[in-house]
Amino acid sequence: MSASILRIEADCLKSNHLFKKPTPKLGAFVPFTPIHMGPGIAAKALLQGSFSLMVFGWAQIVMDIQPLLVLITGEGTLHGFSHTYVGASLLAVVSALSGKYLSEIGLYVLALNPERDVVIRWPVAFFSAFIGTLSHVLLDSIMHADVQPFLPVTTDNAFLQLITVDALHKFCFYSGLAGGAVFFAIHFWRRFNR
Repeated sequence: MSASILRIEADCLKSNHLFKKPTPKLGAFVPFTPIHMGPGIAAKALLQGSFSLMVFGWAQIVMDIQPLLVLITGEGTLHGFSHTYVGASLLAVVSALSGKYLSEIGLYVLALNPERDVVIRWPVAFFSAFIGTLSHVLLDSIMHADVQPFLPVTTDNAFLQLITVDALHKFCFYSGLAGGAVFFAIHFWRRFNR
């Protein structure tokens, strides 16, 4: 079932005559990829308490529920309505409303907030969810031929192969590494300069 979807995706990529024929990699087609978290880690490092990495991560999962259902059932477009900016905006609202509470519970369960004194404010939850869903569409628009980010206005995807998939993965990976380093450097600096 998922092999047929991969074949269809590869055929879509091959039919695009404006670009050299890419060699699709399995990782480029698997939903729930952790690679989306790299830019989120960088955002957390820069924005600190004004950004929730937990809500951002939850938004990534919510975004890929529709593609997962397509992979399971074999019905529909792999990156359908959820991977448009309209769909992503609606899913950002869902992600913020559910992710705020799920993230607060998650922080408690992971013992990162044992006193329950960290509360994710609503503006932070919504901001983080919108950054999560909209960046998800942008990143997937660059690497997936079936993403039509501007529906219902147009079916064109001006971002497709803006950079190579390999370069995109490196950007996400290295932004996560850099963001993690900056976040922990700030955390330790604050701890030792109290």
